[in-house]
Amino acid sequence: MKFTFDIKSPQQQYIQITAEIKATGSETTLFFPAWRPGRYELGDFAKNVNHFQIHNGDGKSLEYKKENKNTWTVKTEGCQTFTVKYSYYATEMNAGSTFLDASQLYVNPVNCCVFTDEEYNDPITVQLNIPETWEIAHSLKVEDNSFTAKGYDELVDNPFICSSNLQKSSYEVEGTTFYVWFNGVVKPDWERLITDFTAFTKTQIKRFLKFPTDEYHFFFQILPYKTYHGVEHSKSTVITLGPSYAVFEELYKELLGVSSHELYHTWNVKSIRPIEMVPYNFKKENYTELGYIAEGVTTYMGDLMLFKSGVFTIEQYLKELDAQIQKHMDNFGRFNYSVAASSYDTWLDGYTPGAPGRKVSIYTEGCLLAFIVDIYLLKNTANKRGLDDVMRSLYYNFGSLGKGITEKDYQAAIENIAGVSMQWFFDDYVHGTKSYSTLLVDCFEYIGIAFENEPVKDEVAAYLGAKTLKTLEKTVIKALYPGGPLDVAGAMIEDEIVAINGMAIKNNVNRWAKFFRTDDKEITINRKGEIIQLHIPESHRPYYQRYFLRLIDAPDKNQIHAFDEWRDAALGERTVRNRNSSK
Repeated sequence: MKFTFDIKSPQQQYIQITAEIKATGSETTLFFPAWRPGRYELGDFAKNVNHFQIHNGDGKSLEYKKENKNTWTVKTEGCQTFTVKYSYYATEMNAGSTFLDASQLYVNPVNCCVFTDEEYNDPITVQLNIPETWEIAHSLKVEDNSFTAKGYDELVDNPFICSSNLQKSSYEVEGTTFYVWFNGVVKPDWERLITDFTAFTKTQIKRFLKFPTDEYHFFFQILPYKTYHGVEHSKSTVITLGPSYAVFEELYKELLGVSSHELYHTWNVKSIRPIEMVPYNFKKENYTELGYIAEGVTTYMGDLMLFKSGVFTIEQYLKELDAQIQKHMDNFGRFNYSVAASSYDTWLDGYTPGAPGRKVSIYTEGCLLAFIVDIYLLKNTANKRGLDDVMRSLYYNFGSLGKGITEKDYQAAIENIAGVSMQWFFDDYVHGTKSYSTLLVDCFEYIGIAFENEPVKDEVAAYLGAKTLKTLEKTVIKALYPGGPLDVAGAMIEDEIVAINGMAIKNNVNRWAKFFRTDDKEITINRKGEIIQLHIPESHRPYYQRYFLRLIDAPDKNQIHAFDEWRDAALGERTVRNRNSSK
């Protein structure tokens, strides 16, 4: 199979794609990918296709029938090969998309390349017809604007950027060369970045003993507006980040966080993969309940590796973990739907807020469950082993062999190290909806960290149980605490609060709510044009709260020892710091 990419009128943002394909008899079935790895929902990329044509080797149109939204049956009797021509509308810019304008051609082939079952594993050649001044950032070898993939899986797992604005540097760890590419308006602080990237890369490789490939590429699309997104691949990652001026200032922490996260995916997901996704099936959904491993463990480990390598201080790391705990505590879907069920349902509504209180995040819940497993293993092995050992065993016993894992494999790896059954954990917390709070408090206390809470500063959220969106003109309810004062009184999401005890609200709802905190209150709301009065009796109990972690002031020797082993005293070439120190 051969693909040719042309960009005749980049301002129109249509990429002209030609695919030359072998015919397989009287009929050949042609497919367009329905989704992409790293985003476990239907992408339906065929919706971006225009000017779809199919011809034989002589340029004569072939008869074809569209069987469903991403499948065509082509009449190929008497044909050795046939050609598919189409234009792909490339306007979306994120870490897993395809984009074209006058400055660049950025392609994730899984968005825009057709395939057949018969040629799926055959070599694929790609020709790029691009301006002479453009450089190509790619993890495959490119010569004369052409490259070859071993098969369709390798093709779609290797995105590329063609642009005249590319900047590049590199570093080496344990025989693997890591390339860092920036595209866009950006002024890289190369010395700082290479130092920090080298540190967390060494720490991750140390956990797995080796890196899966001999080279790896970080592709950064730096944008002038606010964005944050990353997508993993076997030999690369694409990361979008912006605005440009903040990347090496206030967003540098995010740059490190997403980069460490995506690098860890090289082992976890690209190698250690749910059995339902070995191999990937790009024709339809690939349902699995293991999103809490694929994304949750990676979320936990990505930030933890920054701390273990000395790139993050303990204070910086705990702030990241604070954010996960806050998301967990503020999502009342945790009482209704398990993380395993939510993983299965990413294909339904996993990346949208969805119905309030219906589901949980595989990233957040999986992160906290990974932390609990890590500490539980420490407890049961005299602080000698942890989740690192579990993931390393899964890599060598499954991932490196191309074998997918099941939940039973993950559970067995944990139990093999812990020496006890973990069935309760999977029943109550992975597949159940039992509160994590007690487990979290116990785990943090074990390593000398206090898990605390206080009312949020927002008065309406803290004492009336409603999160609001405030503008100069309106204060609108966006979330309600189940059983909180406004919920019980009959408030609804999207209600506008217009008065409290007869006092008009003009972007000062928190001041009036605090003024009347100890009184009975009459809340006036505007519900789609209808004015409604809600009565709320006096209440002093806080509802929405801020949850945060801090180091215990005077930990005992057992807590200090556990903390040191959790952190891992062997930090590579970084200086070991006291647990209370700052970087």
